[in-house]
Amino acid sequence: MTLFNHHEKTLFYTALMFYTRIRVPVNTPYSEDLLAESRKYFTSIGLVIGAIACTTFLFFQLFLPLSISVMLSMISTVLATGAFHEDGFADSCDGFGGGWNANQVLTIMKDSRIGTYGTVALIGILSVKFGLLYELATISPAAWCLCTLSAHTVSRQHSSRVIEHHQYVQDIDKSKVKPIANKPLTHAANLFSNWVALAPCLLLALYSIEAVIIGMVSAYWASKILIQYSAKRIGGYTGDVLGAIQQVTEVLFLLVCVALI
Repeated sequence: MTLFNHHEKTLFYTALMFYTRIRVPVNTPYSEDLLAESRKYFTSIGLVIGAIACTTFLFFQLFLPLSISVMLSMISTVLATGAFHEDGFADSCDGFGGGWNANQVLTIMKDSRIGTYGTVALIGILSVKFGLLYELATISPAAWCLCTLSAHTVSRQHSSRVIEHHQYVQDIDKSKVKPIANKPLTHAANLFSNWVALAPCLLLALYSIEAVIIGMVSAYWASKILIQYSAKRIGGYTGDVLGAIQQVTEVLFLLVCVALI
């Protein structure tokens, strides 16, 4: 199967290396072309991160309260990704909240320091995420895991979709996201990515098909509104905007799950 040939392994390791802090074989080659092509596995990385969250939660809930187990699962995903998407969300809030024009917004986004807008927004979204995950934990461990896996894959697919259909904005400095933005995926690669995102949702549909449908539609429209706002303010998207889209759509999907399951 092509999924397991040497090139595909290299693409998966490249995606793992870029989107997470998980170690990959030291002899893994790197190039901008490989990085662009590795976006095929962005939703697969969502499965990996979701699996880390599920494993952590299932282990600790055996002997700790649900609230602590949920908190530790959240910490495990932040450690696994290096707060990759959370950082983008916070920077986007700082940039759009504090900048008056496109240049100011981009300059603030590139600042390594976090400001008031980013701090408040990050505390807010993590608090909401904790509350949603805790409510799901009271339903059943299986429902918690399926909702978590689905939220991680669906949210990453919407970030990937933005790259396919919208304009990348050159940052003040050369962005590490630029190689990904410069090369669209093939039809086959997009199809693979979509099916990976859909896989946990099909299992989640056994609990509530309404939650899956409304969750996916809500995430789609949220990503559409966010990218339209970004395009209006700065002419397109940056890597930070992609992180913000991932975080918002993940939380929104979980919100729908809590409401309907």
